Amino acid sequence: MTLTKLMKGSALSALAIAMASTALPAQAEAAAASEQQSQREREDRQYQRRSDRRGERRSERRQERRSERRQEQRSERRQERRSERREERRSDRRQERRDAVREIRRDYRAEDRTERRVDRRAERRADDRRADRRAERRIEERRAERRADRRAERRYEERRAYRRAERRYEERRADRRAERRWRERSVRDRAARSTLERRSRYWDGRRWHNYDRWDRYRWRDNHRYDWYRYRHAHRSIFRLGRYYAPYRDYRYRRLEIGFRIGSLFFGSRYWINDPWRYRLPEVYGPYRWVRYYDDVLLVDIYSGEVVDVIYDFFW
Repeated sequence: MTLTKLMKGSALSALAIAMASTALPAQAEAAAASEQQSQREREDRQYQRRSDRRGERRSERRQERRSERRQEQRSERRQERRSERREERRSDRRQERRDAVREIRRDYRAEDRTERRVDRRAERRADDRRADRRAERRIEERRAERRADRRAERRYEERRAYRRAERRYEERRADRRAERRWRERSVRDRAARSTLERRSRYWDGRRWHNYDRWDRYRWRDNHRYDWYRYRHAHRSIFRLGRYYAPYRDYRYRRLEIGFRIGSLFFGSRYWINDPWRYRLPEVYGPYRWVRYYDDVLLVDIYSGEVVDVIYDFFW
């Protein structure tokens, strides 16, 4: 726009100068000179304006560049600060984690120490208890040995007493046999002989007594002597100790009614003195309930004959 204006102004000025030169040469020359001067001034002014505008634009650009640089620097500084803060936070977090791990390790170490102490105490207590148990076991073993020795002594004394009693019993039995033979020889009448055949007799030390033969079926029909049912309700009564045979090498043999046994098998140590305790009927005369291993025998102690028998009576 400025160049077109200048071109138009220069064209008009040239026309004006041509007209003036034709009309008035001197005036035209003065006017042309003034016109040229004014045009130069205008051009100078325009150039000055352009230069000012360029300077302003340059200054604006410089300011924009400076502002951009400042903004970039600020952003860089912010980023640096942020990165520093992040690094600081990370370092703080790492330090916190390290501290937490150290505290946890310290706690674990303290717990391990306490657990080790507790375990050591428990082991010591267990060792003490084991030592006490061992000492108690030794004491119990010594007591058991002493008891066993006492039992052996008692058994030995019992055997000696039993042998003495057997000897006395054999002697008395021999006397009774001799006296019985003498008494039987003195009996001569038939009535006495018939009674002897029908009945049996026993001597109580003062006189002879007659008694009927044992009926091994009648008492089993009586509910009072139901020993089998009574045994189911009172098992402990029928559980006795070990049976010791009178002979060392003797073994169990199943005895039947009518069998005769030796005197040692129905000695006083084998008698059942309280038959009603086992729901057995009371016996009279020369009969005695005798234990034979786990069986019960009713024996005529004068003749040694087995009158009645119950197998597997004891447990």
